[in-house]
Amino acid sequence: MAKSKAQKIQMKEEFTLSFNNAAAAIAADYQGTTTEDLTALRRKLKEIGCGLKVVKNRVAIKAIEDSCDSYEELKKYFQGAIAVVYLGEDVAAGAKELLAFAKGQKNFEIKGGVLDAGDLSVANIKAISDLPSKDVLIAKILGSIVAPHKNLLYVLNGVSTNLVRAISAIRDKKSD
Repeated sequence: MAKSKAQKIQMKEEFTLSFNNAAAAIAADYQGTTTEDLTALRRKLKEIGCGLKVVKNRVAIKAIEDSCDSYEELKKYFQGAIAVVYLGEDVAAGAKELLAFAKGQKNFEIKGGVLDAGDLSVANIKAISDLPSKDVLIAKILGSIVAPHKNLLYVLNGVSTNLVRAISAIRDKKSD
């Protein structure tokens, strides 16, 4: 059923809002994928702060042209039945989930995407999915920042401990 102009404007605004809230976006051809499978993917993506939308190509292109210049590279993928996956703060987790879904579906094909206004190929998306999650990366960074201080504290503590032992040994020797 054809949509009215008001409905298309509303769709464009929702699409623009989704783009503006996303850290990255990936386009995928979903033709032949069942509604149940897409719904399951939507649920999994929502759990990790991502989303999936199916929208008319012309509406999506218009939304990008009007207010989402950083997603300009994504326009070339809007041919045929395209779903857009919006990745939240943890881009790696969203990419992992999407690739896992695509691996189990013969009719679902990832076309490409955009991250920080740069084009993402399928190989780049696979590389991003191999990265650890955001929480793990933050923990590693904090660990590497804290490690030198912790080691210095251990060394300084060892010096005072050895001094106390030496004084205690001298005291024990003199008391004998």
